[in-house]
Amino acid sequence: QNTLPVTLFQMIEHSKSVVNATKQSCIIVDMPFGTYEESVDKAFMNAANVMKETNCNGVKLEGGRNMFETVKYLTDRSIPVMGHIGLQPQSVLIDGGYKVKGRNKFDWGKYIDDAIAIEEAGAFSVVLEGMAEPLAAEITSRISIPTIGIGASPNCDGQVLVTEDMLGLTNIAPKFVKKYADLESLIKKAAHQYADEVRNREFPSKEHTYAMNPQVVNKGEED
Repeated sequence: QNTLPVTLFQMIEHSKSVVNATKQSCIIVDMPFGTYEESVDKAFMNAANVMKETNCNGVKLEGGRNMFETVKYLTDRSIPVMGHIGLQPQSVLIDGGYKVKGRNKFDWGKYIDDAIAIEEAGAFSVVLEGMAEPLAAEITSRISIPTIGIGASPNCDGQVLVTEDMLGLTNIAPKFVKKYADLESLIKKAAHQYADEVRNREFPSKEHTYAMNPQVVNKGEED
């Protein structure tokens, strides 16, 4: 339902596997809810732990102007930070759900200020999630660090989608998701076919089993 239950231990263990499996990708670890909001010291302790344990390239945390001091504290201490503004998954409970931001132009000022604050604090990039397309385009034109859009604008410097959504592994997805495959249907079809063939003793067939060595069989019969 949301990302709130995710723990630091889970993120570290999963990120280790990702880092070990890649050679050139820039790996950024999302800081879980409750690991950076309390104080700059706690944020640094947890972020440094993530960097040391995973050997990732940086961390990502949610928040705008309210996270200025935290982002600056981390970047001043050699921890690369990616920001995340707009729709913030870790704030869905107080936001009343996953609501698109910036549909009213009178609200734009807050999000533009959030982006500027994140840049001024030293972040190397910022995710723009779930916001009106013109707002995301405006933010991208206003700041010099790369913007990464998810449900934002084609004018962002980069784009991101959840892999499971993009590959069609789930039957529920937000409006901004384009499914480039329907793997859920393919997997279900394959699993059902496999189960049917097992029940009907069609699998494994001779094509998928190992025969005896004819010479060994003949020698055994002679003995």
